[in-house]
Amino acid sequence: MTKTNESKSYESSKLIAAFGEDPYHRAVIGGLIQRISKEVDVVTRTQWHNAFGGYGRVVREMKQYVRYVRSRAIFPDLIVVVTDANCKGYNARYKNLSVDRNFVPPIVCAIPDPHVEHWLLLDGKAFKKIFGQGFQTPKRNKCERDFYKKVLSDAYINTKADLRIGGIECAKKIVSEMNLKRAAMNDSSLQKFLDDLRQALK
Repeated sequence: MTKTNESKSYESSKLIAAFGEDPYHRAVIGGLIQRISKEVDVVTRTQWHNAFGGYGRVVREMKQYVRYVRSRAIFPDLIVVVTDANCKGYNARYKNLSVDRNFVPPIVCAIPDPHVEHWLLLDGKAFKKIFGQGFQTPKRNKCERDFYKKVLSDAYINTKADLRIGGIECAKKIVSEMNLKRAAMNDSSLQKFLDDLRQALK
């Protein structure tokens, strides 16, 4: 691609303003945004806003940003907000975010239930394809903090893969190989995010 074409592609791309609680959110949701953008044939660029510090920080930063948008200080094409449900349930978490469905630009919520690491465990075939060995899927959802993070870490350690690869890089690899249709069939919170993102990008 020439520099001229690259410039045109950048100028015609859709700007996504994204807010997340931690680096895992950036890795997982960022990867999913890339995949869905390619699927619907839309060039996007995601601008992540530093909202590390948990749910409260994400909500504050997002609402402040929305005020800026309303004052026409900035012009994103889409806002993505990421926060774990933490076993409060998708609907309760979404309600607490107080998202205006009629707001322009649209606001899409990614609310992994209960935690984002659970999404990374939804497609065991993708994990096995990458690391050469699968894992035992948890029988039911667990609400303990870091439960799925530990399951994911243990599964990776058991593959005896290169342990110098950190959790974030591991997450990016999984997202790139996931069968999204199969994964979403097993998790309504993932299905909701993917459907809403596709609709917003069209």
